[in-house]
Amino acid sequence: MAQIASQLVGAAEELLGSQLPFRLQTWDGSVAGASDAPVLLLRNRRALRRLLWAPGELGLARAYVSGDLELGPGEDLYRVLAEAAHFAERPAVRALRLGPGELAGPGGRRALAVLAKAGALGPRPPLPPEEARPVGRLHSRGRDRAAISHHYDVGNDFYRLVLGSSMVYSCAYWTPESRSLEDAQFAKLDLICRKLGLEPGMRLLDVGCGWGSLVLHAAEHYGVSAVGVSISAEQVALARERVAAAGLAEQVEIRLQDYREIPDGPYDAISSVGMAEHVGSEQYRVYATGLYDLLVPGGRLLNHQIARRPTVPGETYSSSPFINRYVFPDGELAPVGSTVSLLEEAGFEVRDVEALREHYALTLREWVANLEAGWAQAVRLVGRGRARVWRLYMAASALAFEENRIGVNQVLAVRTAPAGASRLPATREQWLIRPGQPGPDRLRSPELHIAIARPNGAGEMDLGDRPSVR
Repeated sequence: MAQIASQLVGAAEELLGSQLPFRLQTWDGSVAGASDAPVLLLRNRRALRRLLWAPGELGLARAYVSGDLELGPGEDLYRVLAEAAHFAERPAVRALRLGPGELAGPGGRRALAVLAKAGALGPRPPLPPEEARPVGRLHSRGRDRAAISHHYDVGNDFYRLVLGSSMVYSCAYWTPESRSLEDAQFAKLDLICRKLGLEPGMRLLDVGCGWGSLVLHAAEHYGVSAVGVSISAEQVALARERVAAAGLAEQVEIRLQDYREIPDGPYDAISSVGMAEHVGSEQYRVYATGLYDLLVPGGRLLNHQIARRPTVPGETYSSSPFINRYVFPDGELAPVGSTVSLLEEAGFEVRDVEALREHYALTLREWVANLEAGWAQAVRLVGRGRARVWRLYMAASALAFEENRIGVNQVLAVRTAPAGASRLPATREQWLIRPGQPGPDRLRSPELHIAIARPNGAGEMDLGDRPSVR
């Protein structure tokens, strides 16, 4: 069949009611589409079959991960993804439903005829092996372990290649002094420790500790005793090796343990960095209440979590099918307002929310650059399909953060003392001071709470329980 590309473009644009943002090149060598648009290569008929069986994001992802769909030589992945995201937001495209009714119409029949002539009709191609297939009850402990293993247990050497020497898998904190990704990750770890008010002798719990970078930083630079928990076997193995190599085995313990199984509170401070996205809306109250119960009165929680934009009234939230199948199975994002409300319902007082959206975009671009620079090694370590998954997801996520389609926030919350004391210094400037750093003396920083003596026999609801500010 001659000129497959032009017939496919014509049929697609008629069906979608909109000009395609790409120039197509098909396996027969034909090319069609806007001359200034980025080029996509359909290497075979199977690429079309994948799109026919799963129209939209998931079909495109399957075609790209499997190698049936390629970017044209020299094409910028960020440009391709930006064009695709903006195209998907066009009203005509958002309103399109490719069900039997639509395919039975004139445009649908012509599109099917073109696909039939191109040899694209047929059974569904096998799914790429990188696609997750979760089983069991959603957010049961067994299913959560399998979901975490799918993402994290792909080889520590691969993560080292992507993340760099810091081995921190969450957004860095790009201060004016940051000269590298490692500098920015050090600044992020230190920011968390300062927000938590860590001091020698304190006991820190890091939920979802990854490869142990935060607990190592807190033990080395703040003198705390730390426990890190993860349900990724490979993370735990390397974190334990790093603790031993640092000579901190007396201060730091790494456990293969679910956040719902921690038996040994109370802790003076708790950090949860990039973990709550895995919890799920059904379990978030369990998560928040469990962390509250593990803290001492006056203890602080630092919850670092990716957030989505709120849905409009009447709209149902659904996660990205590509992210859910290939990257974070069963992961869920919530608006930051929902997270704050759930923490408050668990008993916490939320004291500070800091948005780090642009910081994550910069971090992801650094990770993509690391992956692309070490591409041959990455393919040797995890295979071409999984390397493609990571390149696609990190580049798409960078754009999503840049365009404010998703965000990330650090929420600092406190389990106040029974009479309401937060045990925080009076100003944000004071509680962000690093121990030993020039600035106001933390020991002389008054709390914004003055205890009021209660009359003998006063009940729990006495006005004396209310904090007083002057």
